[in-house]
Amino acid sequence: MSDPRPLSGLPQLPPGFRFGTSTASFQIEGAATEGGKGPSIWDTFCAEPGRIKDGSSGAVTCDHYHRYAEDVALMRRLGVGGYRLSVSWPRIQPTGSGAPNPEGLGFYDRLIDELLANDVQPMVTLYHWDLPQALEDDGGWLNRATVDRFAEYAAILGERFADRVEHWIPVNEPNVVMMMGYATGMHAPGRTLMFDSMPVAHHLLLGHGRAAIALREAGATSVGCANNHAPMWPASDDAADVGASKLFDALWNGMFSEPMLLGRYPADLAPLFEGIARDGDLAVIRQPLDFYGLNYYNPFKIGAAGADAEMPFEFRELLGYPVTDFGWPVVPDALREWLILMRARYRAALPPIYITESGCAYNMGPDEAGAVDDQPRIDYLDAHLRAVATAVQRGVDVRGYYTWSLMDNFEWSEGFTQRFGLVHVDYDTLKRTPKRSFDWYADVIAAQGRSVG
Repeated sequence: MSDPRPLSGLPQLPPGFRFGTSTASFQIEGAATEGGKGPSIWDTFCAEPGRIKDGSSGAVTCDHYHRYAEDVALMRRLGVGGYRLSVSWPRIQPTGSGAPNPEGLGFYDRLIDELLANDVQPMVTLYHWDLPQALEDDGGWLNRATVDRFAEYAAILGERFADRVEHWIPVNEPNVVMMMGYATGMHAPGRTLMFDSMPVAHHLLLGHGRAAIALREAGATSVGCANNHAPMWPASDDAADVGASKLFDALWNGMFSEPMLLGRYPADLAPLFEGIARDGDLAVIRQPLDFYGLNYYNPFKIGAAGADAEMPFEFRELLGYPVTDFGWPVVPDALREWLILMRARYRAALPPIYITESGCAYNMGPDEAGAVDDQPRIDYLDAHLRAVATAVQRGVDVRGYYTWSLMDNFEWSEGFTQRFGLVHVDYDTLKRTPKRSFDWYADVIAAQGRSVG
């Protein structure tokens, strides 16, 4: 059981520390064919038999498109000062190019205004994986022309919303997009290119840089990123395991942080980008960042693979830690470790950090009294906030923590089988039920006195 006193004994987090929560458009909005929205790669992926664990889709999900005011009211009750949302690209440009869709822009106008009316500052992600299908038909992120379309899309959003959005994130988790979507095929668009997916990484990074430029030209004052990072723990002290963990660290972490912060690829990976990167690309990617967004879930244990394996590394089970209902190990100290490691690696090149995602899947539902007792989520959030506070004590400049997620939602290829929310959603009735973790987080925010930074 967690300490019933929120963060008792924990030094106060820094003045202005931003408590928030996060979602993504495809996971919560629904209204898949309403308001002029075009199809995304995830609409296509969901329609392919066997792709989604429970056969569900993003057609309705939480119906946030129609219920956004109710959801913003929950944020106000929670006391968060910030909300990280993503814009659906095919809702703005149904085919990924051309004039913007007025109905799509109108929805985000209403949502942003509702947030601001309730003292919640928007953190807007331009791309959280729902690429317009028409662009994928032309090669998707394998096609360098998609970078140009993304820059045009960023300019549209910047022109419309820059006066009201506190923080901007061009691309969510480019490493996951590349590896899960184009290398292994577990996510949309379902390609299995393995190392032939390297152009995707470069184009996503280039898209990040081009979007940052377009947003700033439109008046955006705070542009960052949201990179998924994890400490890599070798399976043993054997040189082969250590080498495998360093290679995967370069692929998962360094391949995205180094270009953004240092303007270069990790030395071991640089040859893979010959013939992909052009002169001047890395300068475009290395745009000044106002903050560095870190999505953290758990560390990886990496060992050397056998001689006949397709990849030179393999994932090993991380024993000795509790796991979520998703089977992910709960290792809050690894968040502290990574924050300190990031500062050591990048020093003056590292801007202030926001934890832009951190959360856990526990699938309990309402009891006979209608309450959702998700004590494991309380324990998780308590421990991870303590890890952040320890890193801050040790000199890491962390400005905020956005928990994933505000509400249960469509968890990509897992469908509705995993629940990450502070709010329980009944997918049949769409009833929202705040969980015990919701009330606990509200108490933490109130106790810290930092609901709006």
